Amino acid sequence: MAENSRTPAAGGKPGAGRSPRRRAREFALQGLYQWRLSGNDEAAIEAHLGDIDDFDKADSEFFVKLLRGVLAQREELQGQLQAYLDRPFGELSPIEASVLLAGAFELRNYPQTPYRVIINESIELAKGYGGTDGHKYVNGVLDKLAASLRPAEVEAKRAARAKAR
Repeated sequence: MAENSRTPAAGGKPGAGRSPRRRAREFALQGLYQWRLSGNDEAAIEAHLGDIDDFDKADSEFFVKLLRGVLAQREELQGQLQAYLDRPFGELSPIEASVLLAGAFELRNYPQTPYRVIINESIELAKGYGGTDGHKYVNGVLDKLAASLRPAEVEAKRAARAKAR
């Protein structure tokens, strides 16, 4: 992960001062990163992350659903994302790829969570763990994906913004 990351190996604590759901997203990101680099299966990843300090403060049910869901749907998610990428998915940094997969999974499978919340959470993960401008890329891609997956919700938000001006 990037030098500014808050991984336990880097001496930081993931999720310090964050909600259980945000912590779950951070741990899921770490798990997806581990999967992309090492190819470990979900059981090994879950066991490893479960031993990290402060894991008990994360929403463990959401973490498991996010990690397992992304891994189970990765091919479909990559296919949906590819339409909005400027290069092949395999050429993305492991952090950007993992953040995009998790964001796409949430957009597809958690309609009760507003799309802007999912995108904002993804941006924060990319800022905290990724490269300098990776969050801008994540924002652009997920914004386009949201318009495709949730057109009514996105249009309603845009109309409300335009009306407020």
